[in-house]
Amino acid sequence: QVQLVESGGGLVQAGGSLRLSCAASGRTFRRYAMGWFRQAPGKEREFVSAITLSGSSTYYADSVKGRFTISKDNAKNTVYLQMNSLKPEDTAVYYCAARTYDSATYYYEGVYAYWGQGTQVTVSS
Repeated sequence: QVQLVESGGGLVQAGGSLRLSCAASGRTFRRYAMGWFRQAPGKEREFVSAITLSGSSTYYADSVKGRFTISKDNAKNTVYLQMNSLKPEDTAVYYCAARTYDSATYYYEGVYAYWGQGTQVTVSS
């Protein structure tokens, strides 16, 4: 079992930056591959980014590629999402999620067993 707690959300102007953090407790963090998803009002939750167990591979949705960076600090049991050049369409509740194995379907919610409560990101134009 692992508990995930996101932080770092807030209100930022378009073009600005935020860094989201997701702190994990429970089982050894290095045994988890992690993902970030987001849900905008009236829309389904969508994949944003993922990182493998080892942290050696990262994946991004086309909409955030080149602007967002995911990283994993096993010593701190934390995964980060650095978000630069933010756009109003990035406004959403951001969720981190954990899975205990690497998966080719890292973009699919169903492979993640554990979820955080979410943190709100609002980008004003």
